[in-house]
Amino acid sequence: MRKRRLFGLMLIALAGAIWVMQRAPEMGRLPDLEVPPAQTEPLVGPVSRILVEKSARRMSVYVGDEVKRVYRIRLGFAPEGDKVQQGDGKTPEGRFRIDRRNALSAYHLSLGIDYPQPEDRSRAAQLGVSPGGDIFFHGQPNEMPGAITLPHDWTAGCIALANAEIEELFAATPIGADVEIRP
Repeated sequence: MRKRRLFGLMLIALAGAIWVMQRAPEMGRLPDLEVPPAQTEPLVGPVSRILVEKSARRMSVYVGDEVKRVYRIRLGFAPEGDKVQQGDGKTPEGRFRIDRRNALSAYHLSLGIDYPQPEDRSRAAQLGVSPGGDIFFHGQPNEMPGAITLPHDWTAGCIALANAEIEELFAATPIGADVEIRP
């Protein structure tokens, strides 16, 4: 019964997303994404750097100084601006490192970053709020069928990819890889 209810809710959410996208073409529309020719080769790590460009919904993955992958990403549900506090739906901006890996995530695989940084904690303390935490690169919710990728910004501040993309990234990215998240 519970699985049937969850499946029904997922179908309603999917139908709603399709309806919104048809009724308001600009709402939730992602920018066009240029894919480099090297995209067809297997991603062989170790990944040295990940560059996220929030406004373009683009993530570039580097091995050494060479871009090896470009992915379309989804962000927090309120993606404009830097993360200030827990629950604001924003994806943090700045320089970070991959500091943990979770193969048993509630979302299909995850790579965590070392957010919040000291300056994030200080800013939040001045405002009397929590800076939040647990920011990850991850796949889709485990309850979703594997081939479905949510078509809009939906996370609480994390960076979401298609499941096949996070599998590739997870396999090639070590702890300590540099991460830069730009507006």
